[in-house]
Amino acid sequence: MSRKDCWLGIFAGFLIGLLIMPVLKTAKADIYMQLRLVIIPFFLIGTPLGLVVARIISQKIHVIWQLAKFVVIGVLNVLVDFGTLAILIFLFRNYLAINSTDILFSFGAVITFYSLYKALSFTVANINSYFWNKYWTFEERGSGHSQFLQFFIVSLVGFVINVATASIVFKNISPAGNLNYDQWALIGAAFGSVAGLIWNFLGYKFIVFKKY
Repeated sequence: MSRKDCWLGIFAGFLIGLLIMPVLKTAKADIYMQLRLVIIPFFLIGTPLGLVVARIISQKIHVIWQLAKFVVIGVLNVLVDFGTLAILIFLFRNYLAINSTDILFSFGAVITFYSLYKALSFTVANINSYFWNKYWTFEERGSGHSQFLQFFIVSLVGFVINVATASIVFKNISPAGNLNYDQWALIGAAFGSVAGLIWNFLGYKFIVFKKY
């Protein structure tokens, strides 16, 4: 594994650990309090070690190396999405007294502030996804405008799939068990992320970075 891969693996692990903290605090505050001091060190060390193992295995199965990087960036992107969503929910509720269930506007269908938060969090995660996947996962050095346009179109479809799925789950399915609306918002985001991830992987692999 090159020095670049090592440092990027460490940096990705640090970001994963950092971003999982607000998500875990929202989902399970008691577990967060128990693990808050070891979360970042765990991912800071565990991520590059996992990549080392993947690099060794890839000497026999070449696709494992690219797959390992894609998984790391996939986890990072989901946490960028979830972390941004959790932060937006917290900031709007505590500083502007706006809840995620409040109506943003009604035009044929009722749109809540949650849909706005989810759209913003997905946009931030999508920008993050482009640079990591272009320069590390797929190691694409080609220039730009047409490739970025392809990425934008694929991501726009993924954006619609992600936000629509998350919003449908959040608005139309009652929180299961003892989950509150903040926790259920993250469940909705999980469904949206899975649906969007499947589309994005296929689009990035066979359209945007198709030489691989």
